[in-house]
Amino acid sequence: MPKAPASANPTLTPIPTRFFVTSGKGINKTSELNAFDLGLLQAGIGEQNLVSVSSVLPIGIRQVDRVRIARGAITHCVLARHAGGEGEVISAGIAYAFRGDGQGGYVAEGHLHGTQKSLKEFLKWRMEEIAHFRGVELRRIRYRTEELSIPMDHYGVCIAACVFLP
Repeated sequence: MPKAPASANPTLTPIPTRFFVTSGKGINKTSELNAFDLGLLQAGIGEQNLVSVSSVLPIGIRQVDRVRIARGAITHCVLARHAGGEGEVISAGIAYAFRGDGQGGYVAEGHLHGTQKSLKEFLKWRMEEIAHFRGVELRRIRYRTEELSIPMDHYGVCIAACVFLP
């Protein structure tokens, strides 16, 4: 039997054609979960059923502006999340880049106790490792990060996401 070309989709598995990046943060006195919910709402993905996926941008995918997604929709995304407590500085973010050969791209997520600057350094290193493991060159790396200094007697959460669309 002849081998299907790499661009074929013989299993009819959904392959996203568009994506957007978004981020948010939330602070709450009651719980970390409430802070997370507020961060998701700020990012525009708080009314969806999020499914975490790994970090490959398919061939031909294109970036779009954030769009409204139907309430309750099963929504695939690469999600970075970091939570903390009073007095902490936390960051979460993603980096993404297309391959130089036009064959899709990659997303890296990360989080840490510390600043966005430190997080961007880590994400840059991670993207360079992804490219190195695969023996490919990447085009310009882009970032979406959030940083939060959590006030006393509060919980805080930062999130960033690459959201895939049909």
